[in-house]
This record gives sequence, structure tokens and C-alpha cells, in this order.
Amino acid sequence: MKPVSLLPTIWLSVFLTSLLWCIKSAELLWRLDLSAFAVDPLTLHGLLGIATAPLIHGSLEHLFNNTLPMILLLIGLLYGYPKSAWRVLATVWIGSGIGVWLFARPALHLGASGVTHGLFFFLLVNSILRRDKRSIAVMLIAFFLYGSMTLTIFPTEQHISFESHFFGAVMGVFSAFIWRKTDPFPAVKRYEWEGQENLDDPVIGEQWKGEAPSTQQDRE
Repeated sequence: MKPVSLLPTIWLSVFLTSLLWCIKSAELLWRLDLSAFAVDPLTLHGLLGIATAPLIHGSLEHLFNNTLPMILLLIGLLYGYPKSAWRVLATVWIGSGIGVWLFARPALHLGASGVTHGLFFFLLVNSILRRDKRSIAVMLIAFFLYGSMTLTIFPTEQHISFESHFFGAVMGVFSAFIWRKTDPFPAVKRYEWEGQENLDDPVIGEQWKGEAPSTQQDRE
């Protein structure tokens, strides 16, 4: 499979994240009430939020806090796992919403933090399962930047939907186990000298094998 270029994944990630800002800008400009698009657990109208809740945010600060993680984690996903990226994104997006609708506290749950947690946990667990150089490199960068996401899946503040974080993480781990082999492993570069023994010199050759060098007397 042809390697994915980094620059297109950066532009695509920025473009997708900018859509969240367009939605927030329209909400503020026209004074729209988009709360109907949030997840409202165990209500019929709240089912719509499973698909739409990650697109809306309660405040500019809320959106700002999700912007950089969304961009960087999307880059890691699209660049590291181009074949499974969209399946993972869809699974995390919809799966986390279903979990929130079924089990979360009675409240309006909205924002993209469930998706970002899902992407982070996918990158983390997938690197452990695959153990190839690219996966580990992507995971190390993600963990260095957002390793604190391993803690925010638990209750911290009352106004923060830890349920979105938790179910996003669950779906990220699930996606890693399901699609860990979808993307081909990077080719391992082999050098000419690897696996070759220097047998031209009989003394070196025998020492390489852990044997005592032969002498003229031994041969007689």
C-alpha cells in the first residue's frame, strides 16, 4: 500500500475541525438554540444527539478546548491508519453516543470530547497490539500531548460529561481490537549485512559459532 502523505492529512483534519467552528459561529451569529441536537439520555428526541452531539458545544471555551486535540488526534489516525480511519471515527462517534444515551446521567451531553477520547484510546491500544514503529511513534506523540485523557474518563467535575469520555474510550479500545490488522504493517528495512556470517576467515567463522578453532593437529 502506498504510504500516506502527512500534509494532506493535516489539511483534512483542520478542515473537519473548522466545521465545528462554523457551526458555533452560526449559532452565535443567529442566536440559535442547538440544545435539541445534544444527547438527552433515554428520551426519544435525544436519539438525534447520537449523531449530532459532537458537532455542537456549550461555549467558545468548550470548543476551544476540543479544537487542538481533535486536529492532532485526527492527524494521527488518518496518517497512521488510512484504511481503518473512517471506520474507527464512525464507530467512536456513534458508539460513544449510544453509550451516553443508554447509561449517562439525566442531562444534555454535547461536544466532541467523547470523539477525541475515542481516538486517543484507539491510538494507544492499537500501538500495543501492533507494536510496529509507526504505531508506536504515533502513540508516543499522542500520549505526550494528551496522556491525561486516561484520567478524565472518571468523574471529575459535575458539569463535565465524563460519560462521553468513558464511552468514547471504550469504543476506541473496541475499534483497536477489531481493526488492528486492517492497515498493512510498514515494511521492515533490511540491510545487506544483516543475517550474514563472516565465514571467509575460518578462525572468525568458528568463533562466531562458539566453537574452538581447528588446528592442523586436529585435522590430522
